[in-house]
Amino acid sequence: MSTVAVSPRAFAALLLLAVMFSGNHIAARVAMDHGVDVITAVAARSLSTAAVVGVLVALRWRAGWRQPVLTARQWRTMAALGLLLAVQSACLYAAVARLPVGLALLVFNTFPLWAAFGAWVLYRSRPERAVLIAMPVILAGLALALDIGGLSSGLDLRTRWAALGAGVGFALAAAATFGLVLALTQHEVAALDGPWRSFVSMAIVGALALAVALAGGGLHWPSAPAGWWGLALLSLLYGSAFTMLFTLLPRLGAVGNSPILNAEPVAALLLGWALLGQAVAPVQWAGALLVVGTVVALGLRRR
Repeated sequence: MSTVAVSPRAFAALLLLAVMFSGNHIAARVAMDHGVDVITAVAARSLSTAAVVGVLVALRWRAGWRQPVLTARQWRTMAALGLLLAVQSACLYAAVARLPVGLALLVFNTFPLWAAFGAWVLYRSRPERAVLIAMPVILAGLALALDIGGLSSGLDLRTRWAALGAGVGFALAAAATFGLVLALTQHEVAALDGPWRSFVSMAIVGALALAVALAGGGLHWPSAPAGWWGLALLSLLYGSAFTMLFTLLPRLGAVGNSPILNAEPVAALLLGWALLGQAVAPVQWAGALLVVGTVVALGLRRR
């Protein structure tokens, strides 16, 4: 897989993205606690992002920029990316609604492993030895962070899993689909213009979410001012971070350097504690830091 060294400037930019994405999910939890459902959150966030990015693309078009004509394969890939991102968005927000935000994002941030797996299955790009070594370490860290063994909660495995299972399942589904998005982006459409690609992807996601919402009884708007603030902030933070993500990562090597974004769960744990009162036990912090440290080291290793 194609990667380049990560400069300090790029590293700082990716860490900023991690904080922005974590803030988006904190805002989403606030919105969903005040009447917004998952599909409405995805639709509002995606359509607002598509509108803003669409304006930027139109301004660039007037200034003389032109996107080269896409091949049939690239159009099929863009359609697939839009569908995958719609699934990923709905699954991740469903996980955030069921788990403490930081823990949901910690499970989701196994996506670098899924990206490497997707590249291997689709393009026969074999995972590096470091990735294989990191897998059991990350799984052990997740077991501690989720308190599967009941070390801090005192609950047995069955009871603990009954409380966490659905949320963890949604987070894993989101991680798998997003890993596939990164693999496809890197190998199929990395040469396309970043803002234009973001506009098409978000337009597809927004249209799909809106269609599902209208087919299922309509959009569910906030029932309190806090919900409106949450909905506005999740749209702003996600839209800004998403556009930066799909502009930067293909140039940096999306599959190889995406683990730097795994600072996101730590930021979410801190913000969740400060803003939502979602505290975690010391052993869970240890597990979270083990996961984050492993994937960051994986992304910054020498090649």
